[in-house]
Amino acid sequence: MNSGKLYERYQRQILLKEFGIAGQQKLLQAKVLVIGAGGLGCPVLQYLTAAGIGCIGIVDNDVVSLSNLHRQVLYDTNDIGKSKVSVAAEKLRLVNPDTELIEYHIHLDKNNCLGIINEYDIIIDCTDNFASRYMINDACVLKAKPLVYAGVNRFEGQVAVFNVTRNEKVRTANYRDLFPVQPEQNEVLNCSEAGVLGVLPGIIGSMQASEAIKLITGIGEPLINQLLTYNALNNQVFVFKYEQSSKSEISPINETEFLKMKYEDVCVTDNLQFEIDADKFDSMLLESKTKVIDVRELNELPAVTEFEH
Repeated sequence: MNSGKLYERYQRQILLKEFGIAGQQKLLQAKVLVIGAGGLGCPVLQYLTAAGIGCIGIVDNDVVSLSNLHRQVLYDTNDIGKSKVSVAAEKLRLVNPDTELIEYHIHLDKNNCLGIINEYDIIIDCTDNFASRYMINDACVLKAKPLVYAGVNRFEGQVAVFNVTRNEKVRTANYRDLFPVQPEQNEVLNCSEAGVLGVLPGIIGSMQASEAIKLITGIGEPLINQLLTYNALNNQVFVFKYEQSSKSEISPINETEFLKMKYEDVCVTDNLQFEIDADKFDSMLLESKTKVIDVRELNELPAVTEFEH
């Protein structure tokens, strides 16, 4: 892009005296990895692409489904069944053809994440499960990469910036300083059952994009050693300050230990669930030795009558 068009595209943010041409140049030279192209990932990808990030990696192995559309506004009805990464990249290139978009049609795991994360300046965690959050955090610690974290649930969201290098070798707190141990299966609501207000990921994801821009350009005060929480029902915002804890015995200290870690997802994902209607249920009982377990309390209705054929 010639300098005239470059200035025209980014004019409104270049006009900010704290930002200027120098800030824009930093964005154009930055490489950012966005892990997850869902509710949080959509606003992050849209705003960072529009802002002029030079290179953005997009990691996701999921496809667009109808249940995504109320919050993942980068997609539309015609995209159902298509790869999220492919659709996102196609639409983002229309927003800003000068941003290089690298597509990763994979499930990020401990065997592939270290190499991918190492290629980028800043990592943005837009995932929706604890296993990925702990794995991404640990990988960022091992590779000395800043991590912009967010989470949403029902009507509330939170944002934080982890693992920023200061004074050459001293790094700020990471995810395990706030949450040292991954929760057990019975400690959290099922991810697909808790629900989320559709606009909430847009709000929180936009905050993630803002934190990434602040980190890259050096403007403002990023949420380092701070956790911001937002409640959409009453617009209450709290910022909690916390300190780095002593080294957790659970954190891997090198790549060999990292590969031995067990990052187990405590949430049941949409891909592991299915629903059946009454006819299908009847046929399953007839065709196989299907066992039905009623987990309702005694006071829950209606009562189930004996099934006979």
